[in-house]
Amino acid sequence: MEKIKEIIVVEGKDDTKRLALAVDADTIETRGSAISPDILEQIALAQETRGVIVFTDPDGPGEKIRKIISMNVPGVKHAFITKDQGRHRKSVKASLGIEHASVEDIREALDQVVEERIDAEETVSQSFLIKEGLIGSDKARALREALGEELRIGYTNGKQLKKRLTMFGFSEEDVKEALAKIRKEQADNDA
Repeated sequence: MEKIKEIIVVEGKDDTKRLALAVDADTIETRGSAISPDILEQIALAQETRGVIVFTDPDGPGEKIRKIISMNVPGVKHAFITKDQGRHRKSVKASLGIEHASVEDIREALDQVVEERIDAEETVSQSFLIKEGLIGSDKARALREALGEELRIGYTNGKQLKKRLTMFGFSEEDVKEALAKIRKEQADNDA
């Protein structure tokens, strides 16, 4: 089993248990989206000593946790699963989280970790995002969701997209290539 050097930040004990089936890693559990100052201090210390990978659920509270950590502990890495990968397969209620992801999906997400760039210069313009239909179009939300999956940066709303792309160093060319792949797959599926 692969040993992960960094400490992985997850939301709860069920996530830690699921991670243990996929990799050998130490975790810090946030115990929800109201992260205490003590937990943030632990994360900051972990970042200084071993590095941190934030691996939260692909939902609103998971995104809130990412944002809080990124604001308080710059330079952390991020791993993402898609909503489909985090959906409980047998549950009637649509439970969503790392604890429902397959071992393979967890390993893949940890193999494709993206690193924040601190004080990064803008890599994509607002006008580019509008021109590509990622903001302000009828299909913008679905396109952003597909782009987030393709680039493994999670779902973002229109306001977050430019910041997220810049934070992880994706250029307009990277986005164009990903969108071309997405559009080709959609065309193939429609055919």
